[in-house]
Amino acid sequence: MKIAVVGTGYVGLVTGTCFAETGNEVICVDIDADKVEKMKQGHVPIYEPDLEVLFERNQRQGRLKFTTDLKEAVDASDIIFLALPTPPGEDGSADLRYILGVAKDLSKLITKYTIVIDKSTVPVGTAEKVHAALVENLDESLFDVVSNPEFLREGVAVDDFLKPDRVVIGTDSKKAEDKMRRLYEPFVRSGNPIIFMDLRSAEMTKYAANSYLATRISFMNEIANLCEKAGADVDAVRKGMGSDSRIGKRFLFPGVGYGGSCFPKDVQALAHTAGQHDYDFRILNAVMGVNTKQRFRIADKLEAHFGEELKGKTIALWGLAFKPNTDDIREAPALYTIDRLLEAGAQVRAFDPEATEHVRKIYGEKVTFCEDQYEALDGADALAIVTEWSVFRTPDFDRMKSLLKQPIIFDGRNLYDLERMQEAGFHYDSIGRQPVVS
Repeated sequence: MKIAVVGTGYVGLVTGTCFAETGNEVICVDIDADKVEKMKQGHVPIYEPDLEVLFERNQRQGRLKFTTDLKEAVDASDIIFLALPTPPGEDGSADLRYILGVAKDLSKLITKYTIVIDKSTVPVGTAEKVHAALVENLDESLFDVVSNPEFLREGVAVDDFLKPDRVVIGTDSKKAEDKMRRLYEPFVRSGNPIIFMDLRSAEMTKYAANSYLATRISFMNEIANLCEKAGADVDAVRKGMGSDSRIGKRFLFPGVGYGGSCFPKDVQALAHTAGQHDYDFRILNAVMGVNTKQRFRIADKLEAHFGEELKGKTIALWGLAFKPNTDDIREAPALYTIDRLLEAGAQVRAFDPEATEHVRKIYGEKVTFCEDQYEALDGADALAIVTEWSVFRTPDFDRMKSLLKQPIIFDGRNLYDLERMQEAGFHYDSIGRQPVVS
């Protein structure tokens, strides 16, 4: 099929590349001319495992192209995916200006039957607004609007797209349904479902799924905080809970809160939608409150340990991205930790395998950015672990002790075994477990 993808962020670029991988002709559109030129030259603008290999292959074989010209893309396509940003407004609502702006542009450019697909995460009712924008200059027979929410996890987005748990498609058009089914059939050969539903239900499904997962995370963070006070071990509690088939094992790991481009804004947007319908979504409001507080959990522990002496201390920070295997720092807990440490007068030495340059643009020389994890430890008074990159899981503890002024670790991701840390002679304070005191 001939596909256009408008927007080349995490969702748009993965979507376009993976559709090209199954033999479709894809043209990706972006208004950033410099970014488009770099992609034409083979540069992948984001870090996402396995994406570069598919990107290079499909571009080389002519199935994946890039342009800044929306008309060129429209003329070459009969399916158009809108993968545009929907940043949260001050009231938590999703900002639809980019999607509706492109929809108005499309209304002046479409000349043959085209399916226009909302791939971005959008509030209930957005498809109707896109339809209204298109019909300003188009006859309704020339288009159908479809909702096709993405369920991609950054860090494994390519695998999620190529082997989806399910594909959700909202449409009231049999013609669009048939074409969307053919488009996605290559990805569900193992039998995972393509689920068709009405437009509003499809839009709600994405928000409901992400908000439920965020709820599980916040619930476990509350259990972890209680475990610390009650003398329990959250790891044991998590295993006991996760073995229940009604609950399952996933999204039960405590930490320093959720971040990224999806959970924070999706939870806010669903809460805003509830408010628009005069519904008090109390659980969701509690989830947001818990997460806001949890982001500062490591900073709270550092302040409790050092007290006023935190001023002038040097803290090594491992991890800047909001999660491993991505360079995305949107709503990253590490940023909240850095802010609190700088506010307290501490010095920060930070390392992340992929996200350093993005964070450097925010803090400049206020933070010392290091080339590897051990350089960050050199002369530091304590280590704070905020992102669970694999490279942090089996470090050289003897080397760590030799570099740190004091063998102190505050672990926001529970990477290490308590007995091992006791044997190694560390003061080790993690989430939901009793601290090891050297």
